[in-house]
Amino acid sequence: MKMEEFEVNPWDVKGVVDYEKLVKDFGISRLDEKVLKRIEKITGELHPMLRRGVFFAHRDFEWLLNEYEKGNKFFLYTGCGPSGPLHLGHIGTWLFTKWLQDKFDAALYFQFTDDEKFLFKNKSYEEIQKYLEDNMADVAALGFDPRKTHFLIDTRHASLLYPIAIKFAKKITFSIVKASFGMTNEDNIGKIFYTAMQAAPAVVPSVLAKKNIPCLIPLGVDQDPHFRVARDVYPKLGYYKPAILHSVFWPALKGPEGKMSSSDESSAIFLHDTPKDVERKIKKYAFSGGRDTIDEHRKLGGNPDVDVSFQFLKFMFIEDDAELARIESEYRSGRMLTSELKAIAIKKINAFLKKHQKKRAKITQKVLERNWLWAS
Repeated sequence: MKMEEFEVNPWDVKGVVDYEKLVKDFGISRLDEKVLKRIEKITGELHPMLRRGVFFAHRDFEWLLNEYEKGNKFFLYTGCGPSGPLHLGHIGTWLFTKWLQDKFDAALYFQFTDDEKFLFKNKSYEEIQKYLEDNMADVAALGFDPRKTHFLIDTRHASLLYPIAIKFAKKITFSIVKASFGMTNEDNIGKIFYTAMQAAPAVVPSVLAKKNIPCLIPLGVDQDPHFRVARDVYPKLGYYKPAILHSVFWPALKGPEGKMSSSDESSAIFLHDTPKDVERKIKKYAFSGGRDTIDEHRKLGGNPDVDVSFQFLKFMFIEDDAELARIESEYRSGRMLTSELKAIAIKKINAFLKKHQKKRAKITQKVLERNWLWAS
């Protein structure tokens, strides 16, 4: 969807995103204090990404909580488009999804959209498959419960997904797709069909169980248009509309415009980065909220609201609110310099990546096939 000063669609984000405008234009609802208190009452706590507004909006989430409180459990659905190595901007949503799985004892259906990336990216099918294998291992290493987690690969699980997808496709017109995604006569016909494939996993458990099961989709807000297009089709096919929780975008290293990208090494911290890579990228590229000189910074203070290192700490790397508030206060006052803030971010990120890479090394193809891939 193109807007006056920024652009948000499932394949690209440009400019500084105005989330208030996005809420209005997408027709989604803010996660207000009332909803957050309901979550806390059920789970016993609020995830930092909820407390800090990283997940900020929703569709039908209150209805989902009503169903849950009636004893009608829901399942989770999220996914990954394998077109490059995974970075921090990807995994925030998935770590939050893991928290939801643990707190609500929910099954998770995780879709790998290898067909989408082949159709929309200038990459060969074979290249996409290599990224697929790499991405699956990284996702498995995040700690989802393998007993309740099912990886769905669009091309490999077509026998499950395609019969569902064509039912959506029959009720979505080309004019709707063109209007929603800005497609033209020059786009390949696979792109036109793709939304139907993304809509399908939200009803897979219902199809398998032969009864309606509520679905919750945590996602980056850029993916919402797919489900907005398919939204009215779900009840026409006899299924619940999926509830959705929307996340803001992780900022690119170079500043508040856009988001992290797998295709831009200088915009992202990748899960395979070494400690030296992280240090170099943060020191060289991470956009600073500090002043031009030390004297000016000491006098006027920094701006953590635009500082990328602080945003990383806020999004994922500091769970304790008091610790985060102390760092914010120190930086705003000028007592903490940008170099000191960056040093904290480097240390926290490298500690996380060290643990992740150790777990990821144990995820072999054999482990994926045995524990993670959906099997009929």
